[in-house]
This record gives sequence, C-alpha cells and structure tokens, in this order.
Amino acid sequence: MIIIASKRRKAENILKKHPEAILADVTSQAKDGLVKLSPFYPHGDIPVPFSPGWTATCVESVWQGLKVFEHANVDIEMFKNDTMKNLKRTVRRFGKPLGHRRGVDGTKLLGYIEARKEIYVPTYRWVLEHKVQNIIKRLREASRDKTIVLLDYNTNCDVDDGGKPLSHAYLIKAYIEGLYPYGDIKAKEKNSNRKPKELSLFDE
Repeated sequence: MIIIASKRRKAENILKKHPEAILADVTSQAKDGLVKLSPFYPHGDIPVPFSPGWTATCVESVWQGLKVFEHANVDIEMFKNDTMKNLKRTVRRFGKPLGHRRGVDGTKLLGYIEARKEIYVPTYRWVLEHKVQNIIKRLREASRDKTIVLLDYNTNCDVDDGGKPLSHAYLIKAYIEGLYPYGDIKAKEKNSNRKPKELSLFDE
C-alpha cells in the first residue's frame, strides 16, 4: 500500500498512525536515490511537449519554461537549468500569469488545469517510464506487502483541483497502482489515501 503524507509532519506522528510503514522522501531534499523522483531532478533529455526537437533537464524546467506571463513569454533558457535551484518564475517578477504555451512555438495558451493535464502530468510520466523504472519497480514490489509513505511538500491528490499544487508523490502512486490520471480508476478511489525505517531498498 502507498500513502501520501506531508514532509512537514513529524516522522513520529506519521509512524503512530502507520507503525510498520517505510517513510520515503521523494522531494528535492531527499538524501538518497529517491531524489531522482523529484520534478526538480536534472535527468536531462526530457522531451518538451508539443515542441519537436526541444528537450529539458527536468520536469519543473518544462513547466516553468512554457509558462507565459503578462510581461514574459516562454523561457527556453529554463530548459537548460540543471542546478535544482532558481526554477521558479514568479508573479512578482513577470506580472500576471496568462497560462502555459502549448509548445515552444505554439499559438494556444492552456489554462492551469488544462496545462497540468497536457504538460506536467505527461512529462512526469515520461520521466517515470524512461528515467526511474528501477526505483518504480522497487517501490511497486515493496508496496505489495509493506506500507510505503511517500513524503511530499504538496499532498493534493486531485488533478482537477487548481487551488493547490499537485502532489508529484500522488503521480508516483497513481502510476504504480493504475489510478487516474495514469489508469482507469476514477475519482472515487483516487483520493482514498490522503529515526524512520532504513531506505536502502531504494538507494541507487
């Protein structure tokens, strides 16, 4: 079983509820191989959606690079950022966000949820399928007889909820368990799951 929990919660409080669980930090602050599951991790050569010939270093650089603001268009330089830092493009600097461009040379601007479904989710899936299959396989095998708690700063598991950032930990769970948006199980089930044990099982 895989559960999503906030990284901001104390480990002992999570383990009180799930005493046999393995806590797995999948954020950019992870201290082991699970950091590769972070959208900020620079795997490189990630195809930019709707942009033939363009690749990016990480999922977040795709998401931020295709964002369009009142005073700034797409930022192709963002695709090259491999530092895991300075990946946010802010309203304070660029003005009101207008949407995400559907491709580097696209003419259509996607709304937030639309962009999440057409850009962020498919790009993260590409990473899961092409860059971290060894980790996904281990998580899948371990979750069959253990409780795995994926720690993320965001815990929103509803792809259609634009009020909060989407949890990439949920996308890991969804991919492994065949949940929406990576499977046919719908909303009724997708929100069912809202020092720690050694994580050497997932080290790379």
